Amino acid sequence: MRKLHTTLMTALAAGAAMVVALAGCGGSSASSSGSSSSSFVLGGLFPQTGSLAYLGPAEIAAYKLATKDINAAGGVLGKQITTAMADTSDADHAEQNTSGAESVLGKNPSVIIGPPSSSVVKNVYKEITEAKVPMISNGATSTNFSGLSPYFFRTVPPDTVQGAVLGSVIAQDGVQKLAIAVFNDEYGTSLRDVVAKTVQAAGTKVVYGEKDTFDPTETNFSSMVTAIKATSPDAVLVIAFDQTKALVKELSAQGIDTHKLYMVDGNTADYSSAFDAGLLKGTTGTIPGAHASDTFQGRLKAIDGKLTDFTYAAETYDAAVLAALAAQKGGKTDGATVQKDLAAVSGEQGGTSCTSYQACLTLLKSGKSIAYSGQSGVGPFNSDNDPSTANIGVYKFNESNKPIFDHAQKGTVPKK
Repeated sequence: MRKLHTTLMTALAAGAAMVVALAGCGGSSASSSGSSSSSFVLGGLFPQTGSLAYLGPAEIAAYKLATKDINAAGGVLGKQITTAMADTSDADHAEQNTSGAESVLGKNPSVIIGPPSSSVVKNVYKEITEAKVPMISNGATSTNFSGLSPYFFRTVPPDTVQGAVLGSVIAQDGVQKLAIAVFNDEYGTSLRDVVAKTVQAAGTKVVYGEKDTFDPTETNFSSMVTAIKATSPDAVLVIAFDQTKALVKELSAQGIDTHKLYMVDGNTADYSSAFDAGLLKGTTGTIPGAHASDTFQGRLKAIDGKLTDFTYAAETYDAAVLAALAAQKGGKTDGATVQKDLAAVSGEQGGTSCTSYQACLTLLKSGKSIAYSGQSGVGPFNSDNDPSTANIGVYKFNESNKPIFDHAQKGTVPKK
């Protein structure tokens, strides 16, 4: 998911140089029987503040759960793994983006999981990937990120998939005139473009928002909603983050039917404490990835009992497990080794299917090729380092303004 800025401070450059030096010591990744002079360091960049803070708890819980499971199985190359995590906030807090990345890079990570925001990824990926540290985003869905760097991967599909699914849902619902309220953000505009193309191909007219955007820092949506209302839309698609609360309230205040809204992964969230009961009843939202099973949700709640939203938890967990398996297969814990073997352990060239770190580790130790099939339900990495296939969950909001899983649609991720 989710304004290029100045480069990181001198300290980051020094940290990055150290990581490059370590990566340069890596040898062949052909065997899992080798040893590593250092332990595997699982880096994590998650939003704990800002407009995306609601995503942080589930991602952090999944990060901790993966660490627990990996260590319970014996760790990586016989050593317990360690962690290095930092807050990246959102793209409107660029200094936090870079300071968070600096903090984690300074710990010489084997991999960095996150950030989930496309705009934050855009602000930090160069410093991370140029240091030869692979980053696996758990939620950055920008269509522009396919093949972004040999060191950039993601366990969530690009918005070519979510946009196509959501556009099809809107058209199938019989919407003839669609208004799109979208913020001017890497994530927002790329997703908007795919949805618009899909609905137009099905005969739906986009009456507002094909070119119009609002600033992510906007708080007063009166004039924009007035313009939307003037187009007499059948439904409104809202592509935003926390701005959604003020925007939906204004839509309601001006008499636009809030039961006929559409939302995306950035705002398909629990609004039970934000809106009057029933305000969003009937609204449809989409979230990339498989719906977290009851068992997986239970394990996450054992880490954080306050969890109510599980967005990108599965993608976070799988990213951590894949990275650890890549190091195990390659026989070293440096970033270059992890990067080289990520596609292989995901099953890019086949292998025995395994669904847990423990099971996959056993297969690797016996010399077998593996195909990790985890919680997110994504297919092996393709040549763009995107998952080759992925699920898109479709949700319906209930009387309490909570999104309830309705069904999933599987899609193939196109290569550039």
